[in-house]
Amino acid sequence: MMGILACLLANGAWAAAEEVAEDAAGSSTLALDTTWVVTAAALVFFMQAGFALLESGMSRSKNSVNVMMKNYLDACLGTLVFWLVGFGLMFGHNNSGWIGTSHFMPSHLAQWDYTVLLFQTMFAATAITICSGAMAERTRYDAYLIAACVLAALIYPVFGSWVWGGLYGGGGWLAKLGFIDFAGSTVVHSVGAWCALAGILVLGPRTGRFSPEDGSSRQIPGHNLSLVALGGFILWLGWFGFNGGSTLAASADVGLIVLNTQLAAAAGAIGAVLTSRVSARPVLLTATVNGSIAGLVGITAGCAVMEPPFAIVTGLLAGVISVLGASWMERMHLDDVVGAVPVHGFAGVWGTLAVGLFQTGKLFDPGQLVVQLVGVLAAFVWAFFGALLVFFLIHKTMGLRVSTGEEQQGLDFSEHDEVGYPEFHKDQTWHRL
Repeated sequence: MMGILACLLANGAWAAAEEVAEDAAGSSTLALDTTWVVTAAALVFFMQAGFALLESGMSRSKNSVNVMMKNYLDACLGTLVFWLVGFGLMFGHNNSGWIGTSHFMPSHLAQWDYTVLLFQTMFAATAITICSGAMAERTRYDAYLIAACVLAALIYPVFGSWVWGGLYGGGGWLAKLGFIDFAGSTVVHSVGAWCALAGILVLGPRTGRFSPEDGSSRQIPGHNLSLVALGGFILWLGWFGFNGGSTLAASADVGLIVLNTQLAAAAGAIGAVLTSRVSARPVLLTATVNGSIAGLVGITAGCAVMEPPFAIVTGLLAGVISVLGASWMERMHLDDVVGAVPVHGFAGVWGTLAVGLFQTGKLFDPGQLVVQLVGVLAAFVWAFFGALLVFFLIHKTMGLRVSTGEEQQGLDFSEHDEVGYPEFHKDQTWHRL
């Protein structure tokens, strides 16, 4: 009898020890995953600095403060608005397949849910920042901020719910179709680009960008290409967190994902250079940097489901698309200051479709390609026409564009009463001394 009791006690102790070990292992895994995703979120946040430098460098010196201010407030307002409304619309209970209906102004969440909220907040801020550079040098500051809030609160999260929604139950209709967009070629980048395209159409081109006589294009060079290159490098670095962090786990998959990201970015720059050479265009730093960013955008959808050779092909063609797309925009008299639409929009479409061509184990799958096309079209219809309505209403009510005089003076002074390079704008600053 005593032997039986001893065996039972031993078995109970063993079971308890196993339970303690499992709990410890679970806690360690959660801590490791949290550390990785929070680090990745910090890298994605650092991309805001990359956007600020690149967009400011591609703009004229008289608008440098204005561009920086838009990027800075994008991060601030995007964070608050996404917490208030966007997270619930995107990740709340989504039984309809269209929008989330819970977890607005989230608090009292599980520890891991706070990590997801932080990471996704950085994505929302990235999406709205894409509009900033495209609409630079002629947009009213207050009007832009109102539009940015609407994009972060409604347009971006609603489409996001169709693909990534259902964290607390249900799921998006595109996800149920089998649409694949691992880290957001369409969800983040194309959505942001289609909003930017809508803003460009409502605003019109900068004064002097196209000749009123024959419609020929006039180049308006940026004031600091060193900032452009530095911004490009920072964006490239941040993309390791953007794509790698989308695993939402410190898993072995991260190595392939980040390698594919690196390969596509490098190939994108080469694609832009080769396209410039073949088409007898000058090999511009701005086009080369945009080519690498286009490669990054292109691989973002499929970085987890492609082998490295196909990541190179995806990035290379994205770089080609960025150059040809910028040329097409110019012919259409669409004034995109930084090339955001071809880089984030056109390359994002290509990268999303490339998943249907290059997915490991399902190469050139027509069914997957059709699903990817449906997702691409849905993103364009929702984001472009939704943003077009937003910008049109702002234009008709408070005004979206500054006056010609303010544009010529520079938005730094007219919108912020300060300038980025006071030694070069003494005629604007001396009257205040």
